[in-house]
This record gives sequence, C-alpha cells and structure tokens, in this order.
Amino acid sequence: MKIAEVSELSGLSIDTLRYYERVGLLPPVHRNDSGIRDFDELDVRRVQFIKCMRQAGIPVDVLTEYMRLALIGDETFEARKNILEEQRDLLAAQIAEMQSTLDLLNYKINFYEERLAAVEKNLSPMEEFDVTTQ
Repeated sequence: MKIAEVSELSGLSIDTLRYYERVGLLPPVHRNDSGIRDFDELDVRRVQFIKCMRQAGIPVDVLTEYMRLALIGDETFEARKNILEEQRDLLAAQIAEMQSTLDLLNYKINFYEERLAAVEKNLSPMEEFDVTTQ
C-alpha cells in the first residue's frame, strides 16, 4: 500500500508518516524497486496503534522507545508493560482532571439555567414581549 493510501486510511498526513519513520517511531517501511514506500498489513496496524497512542497523549519519545523494545522481541515484555502502565496512569490522572473540569462546567451551566428559569418565571406575560424594557 502506498503512503498516500495509508495517509487517507489513517487520517495522518504523509509528512507525519514520513516523520514517524524518520524518528524511529515507525520501523523502516519496505520500499519497492522504484524506492517508493510499500506499506504491508503489519505497517498499517503499527500506524493505527501509533495514532491511537498519540491521540491518548503519549509523547513521541516514549512511544519510540516502546516501538524499539517491541522490535527487540519477547525479552522486552516487562519493559513494554511498564511503559504502558506508566502512560495509563498519566492518562487516568488527566481524565480525572478533565472530569473535574467538566463537573464544574456543568455546575455553572446549571446555575445559569436555574437563574434564567427564575427570571422567566417572574416575567408577566406581556413583559416577555416588551422590547422597550430590554
């Protein structure tokens, strides 16, 4: 599969895919006789994994280390697991912080909705349509 197809499939730009390969986040992709990248199924799955992890906020350098260890093989299971656990804990803390912010926003919105409902309740039927008092 050519890089343009992988770009379209993944939603990542061609430049991003090239960057990921250049920094070692994505292992070197096989090239055909013309020197054009030829992504196979494993490459595409790696791109999807990388995209998912990046959307979760995992830094490129951390993910690059994870991918480097994955290429070494089974003897790096523990190290890879540790990386993922650390990133999971960081993500869980971010989610908790965002949930707290969401709760505050919902509280404030509810506050304003209650105040607006009280104001509207106190309007006489004709005041609601009187533009001269607004």
